[in-house]
Amino acid sequence: MSTPSEETMRRNSETEYEHHDGEHDPHYDPIISLPLVEIHTNEEEEEELVKIRARLYRYDVVDHEWKERGTGDIKLLRHKINNTVRVVMRRDKTLKVCANHFITPDIRMNVHCGSDKAFNWSVFADYADETCKQEFLAIKFGNAQNAELWKTKFSEAQEIVRTKCYLYNQEQSSDDESSITRSEDTDTPEPKSSDRSPAREQPNDTSNDDGVVLKLKELKLESEKSE
Repeated sequence: MSTPSEETMRRNSETEYEHHDGEHDPHYDPIISLPLVEIHTNEEEEEELVKIRARLYRYDVVDHEWKERGTGDIKLLRHKINNTVRVVMRRDKTLKVCANHFITPDIRMNVHCGSDKAFNWSVFADYADETCKQEFLAIKFGNAQNAELWKTKFSEAQEIVRTKCYLYNQEQSSDDESSITRSEDTDTPEPKSSDRSPAREQPNDTSNDDGVVLKLKELKLESEKSE
């Protein structure tokens, strides 16, 4: 036979079990309401060509050693209007930028230390630290398939920049126009005014000479008649 205290404890435990077993979801209004803030990443006008998880390194010219710069997703972003392509990488959790530079056709992607999962390349202007810096970067992927995918997409991005980017097309068109102008100048030179003047003056000179001859003949005939 249970005592009154034991009976009370049993009832309390059953009541607590019923509360936990039911779908009891109390709602509390927040004391301070925070509005949603839209964060711009400067990637709104770009399309993603590839995104692969990797680890990035940079070469320290002072200490003469490779230093880890961050681990995260590295992406190739193509601008929808200008057709420029840039490399962007952010660190995990903090999302701090650790790589941000444009791709140019002259960048060479080299195998790093003989590994099939790592590459290195030199970039003239990287803006990861919000200042323009020349960097020597290396990247390591989790497997050889991701590394090969990165190399293929990087080459495709270079081809897009070389053939469709307005910066390189503008330079190429200006070079073509200048070469056409030079060829036209060399093949069919424009005659100078000094070269054209004798041809135009020649008929006038001959007509003047004919007029003088006729006048001389007339004078000769008149003199003969007078005699």
